[in-house]
Amino acid sequence: MTLDASAAEVAAADSRPVAVPLIPDAIKPPAGSRLAGAYLVTSGTQTYTCVVPAGATTGAYIGPSVPEAQLAGTGGRIHHFAGPSWQSVRDGSLVTAAREASSPRPGTIPELLLKVTSHSGKGILSRADYINRLRTSGGLAPAGACTAGQTVAVPYQSIYVFWDAPTPTA
Repeated sequence: MTLDASAAEVAAADSRPVAVPLIPDAIKPPAGSRLAGAYLVTSGTQTYTCVVPAGATTGAYIGPSVPEAQLAGTGGRIHHFAGPSWQSVRDGSLVTAAREASSPRPGTIPELLLKVTSHSGKGILSRADYINRLRTSGGLAPAGACTAGQTVAVPYQSIYVFWDAPTPTA
């Protein structure tokens, strides 16, 4: 079944249902993409490191951030970590991805479309080609001065949706 990237609810027998929110046009996966799974961040942080410019005495927390999150949804539990990477706790399948497009949200980290750049293992994530980060809340770098190398982990929430892109025809 092809799912237009709009509201839908998906579930599997041993998982928790997660509603797929509406997706802004700027970050929709390719037309014809099929839903491969939807996951809610149950606990997550974005960790920022303080950078001090040469000659300055204080710095600021600037990107990129490093994610650390536990997700639960249609295919069980997923660990999201630096890379950015996502790994199924159930079957060990793993993907890494790169940002393809973003959609800003005031007061929170942006919503994203990520393109999967590598797969490892066979399992729930092995057919994912794109990932959306949607309905973000929190996760912004703190304002104010900091000292070089200091890190801060900022809590965030979101929904991650994994997509299987259509196979191009010759």
